[in-house]
Amino acid sequence: MKRILTGSIMALLAIVLAAPAQAQQTSAAKKQFLTQLIQRMTLEEKIGQLNLLTSDMDVTGPFVRPGYKKDIEAGLCGSIFNAYTPQYTRKLQEMAMGTRLKIPLLFGYDVIHGHKTIFPIPLGEACTWDLGLLEKSARIAAQEASADGLHWTFSPMVDIARDPRWGRVAEGVGEDTWYGVQVAKAKVRGYQGTDLAANNTILACVKHFALYGAVEAGRDYNVVDMSRRRMMQDYLPPYKSAIDAGVATVMTSFNEVDGIPATGNKWLMTELLRKQWGFKGFVVTDYTAINEMINHGVPKDEYEAAALALNAGVDMDMQGSVFATQLKKLLQDKKITLQLINDAVYRILAAKYDLGLFKDPFKYCDTLRAAKEIMNPENLQAAREIAQRSIVLLKNETQLLPLKKQGSIALIGPLGNSQRDVIGNWSAAGDAGKAVSLLQGIQNKLGTAVKVSYVQGAHITSDTGLLKKAMQKQRLEAADTANSAQLLSEAVALAKQSDVVIMALGESQGMTGEAASRSNISIPESQQELLKAVYATGKPVVLVLMNGRPLTLEWEDAHIPAIVETWFLGTEAGNAIADVLFGDYNPAGKITMSFPRNVGQIPIYYNHRTTGRPIDPNNKYSSKYLDVSNEPLYPFGYGLSYTKFTYGSLQLSKPQITAAAPLQVSVNVSNTGSYDGEEVVQLYIRDKVGSVTRPVKELKGFKKIFLKKGESQTVTFAISVEDLKFYDKDMRWTYEPGAFTVFVGANSRDAQGVDFTLN
Repeated sequence: MKRILTGSIMALLAIVLAAPAQAQQTSAAKKQFLTQLIQRMTLEEKIGQLNLLTSDMDVTGPFVRPGYKKDIEAGLCGSIFNAYTPQYTRKLQEMAMGTRLKIPLLFGYDVIHGHKTIFPIPLGEACTWDLGLLEKSARIAAQEASADGLHWTFSPMVDIARDPRWGRVAEGVGEDTWYGVQVAKAKVRGYQGTDLAANNTILACVKHFALYGAVEAGRDYNVVDMSRRRMMQDYLPPYKSAIDAGVATVMTSFNEVDGIPATGNKWLMTELLRKQWGFKGFVVTDYTAINEMINHGVPKDEYEAAALALNAGVDMDMQGSVFATQLKKLLQDKKITLQLINDAVYRILAAKYDLGLFKDPFKYCDTLRAAKEIMNPENLQAAREIAQRSIVLLKNETQLLPLKKQGSIALIGPLGNSQRDVIGNWSAAGDAGKAVSLLQGIQNKLGTAVKVSYVQGAHITSDTGLLKKAMQKQRLEAADTANSAQLLSEAVALAKQSDVVIMALGESQGMTGEAASRSNISIPESQQELLKAVYATGKPVVLVLMNGRPLTLEWEDAHIPAIVETWFLGTEAGNAIADVLFGDYNPAGKITMSFPRNVGQIPIYYNHRTTGRPIDPNNKYSSKYLDVSNEPLYPFGYGLSYTKFTYGSLQLSKPQITAAAPLQVSVNVSNTGSYDGEEVVQLYIRDKVGSVTRPVKELKGFKKIFLKKGESQTVTFAISVEDLKFYDKDMRWTYEPGAFTVFVGANSRDAQGVDFTLN
């Protein structure tokens, strides 16, 4: 036995020792192959590799523009986005294989929250507080996308966002930096797996680099301006986390950084990203971002814009064709160097090499695999489970929920039977026809045993201008606006004859996402009128929200007994919501973005700094509003359950922490309610005194636990000095001795604190 064990250890040791040598050999072979290939390329072929063009879609499927087809056949295009299905990508790849050097194309696509199996929008999915599930959904998305001919996704978006007017909050994970760091790592792992050469992994692309979530006035494509300290402390860490996790690509943002458009910002792309952070992959612009720098007023024309972008460190031009038209002349004029072009080409070819495309350019073009792996039962079950766990119970007065599977139920609202809306924005390849609406989900749950009736009740909005933009229509049809009074009358009549009413209200999917900022983030007026009319009937009302951002819900919170936030939950939305409404799953989601009381509070986020005159209700001359509380309606980390969790006293292992010994923080959590359930136990820290002002509270950890009714568990966290670091007055990443408070609780507001010191 001893000999066998010794032999096994020796064999394992040999493998471990051989691994670095094998990695070096692989790296050397890769470098030699790519260097020799670049030496054989003409200048035009090199510039072609920096050119990313789009495919188009119509009712008959994907197609490529004639001019782009010529570019591919001439080796003047290195990558295509919006091209998928194994049949179509094979056709395009065959064009590339007919070129002189047979350099394979790279196919990218917006796989944002699932490919064909659509998961909850990222802001909703973040409410699971389950990093394993977040990684799993990205893994499934990568498997489906790669089976459908794709190599690359433009995800994850890790922009910290504290203004819910910005439509793209739907695509991120909210307001907290620490949580954003954890999610960034999980998503990169999910998409890229452990081996990019495997045929079921894809390149991830972290975006939007950088600071895009801080656009002024919450308006898409707008400017950003902030201090270097806030940049480094609050906004840059999630991007850095993705880099550390090995993300293959980075996308530039549309905004400026310190007065220079990000796409032409050398400090950002070269000094910070490559030199300080060590990023080795390639940088791609957002759609026509090089061209759009001209509108910023920094370069005067495309010639200067191309030089600015390449010199800054941008490798690939998405759709703008500025590199394709300008780089040759810029090189002749010595405004750029051939080495810059070669470096960019090398980084792009390296990604193709890592995917194994030089060995087999058609490895992602397997129709049999597509038929087997896309939207299979396992993926749909995962989508349902993740959707369940993304739902947040915001209010449940008198324990109205869960509903009984009996009596008569009225489902009312324009989102109650919508398949398109439940899969949300950026559901690019998603098939709305295969999505489960709320009505269908309830019917699947209850069958014929319970009478379920549905009426629309109202249009999404009576604002025809907003409706056109949200529905992306040049001209509205009669059905979009007609018979409003009749719809309302039908809804009130149905409510009166039903035992309970479920109201499916909120935003259409077109009201959130890119280019969908809103100055008024309440439920649209036509739907509010419907809700108030149904509420006036006196029947119990459950409000089921569908939306892509936090909404202002003061009236709703004050009057409606039960409110359920469901976001846009994806393909299995209706089934998941029904599971929660009727008690087959006890909701455990917690919001990751504060819900303001009104837009006047925006920006609002829990980890703000204090002021010299903090709020004092007895002192008019303190930092507060005259007409509304400073507090959000629902704070970061908030979410209810059908059961009740009771927290015991917070216990510290010692009153001081040192660099050598972490501090243990423990609390006993008991399920004192009537249902089994999950709770997200959250830990926050406050640095009471620093060389610079510090937040009132910062998330530094969480644990999600499951407790049966009557069960208790002691939850323990370890705090180290790493958790206490920040950028000090000299912009050093360090910790400072002093007094701290640790908080543990159910959300950022409802948490108990105990003091400790760092010596």
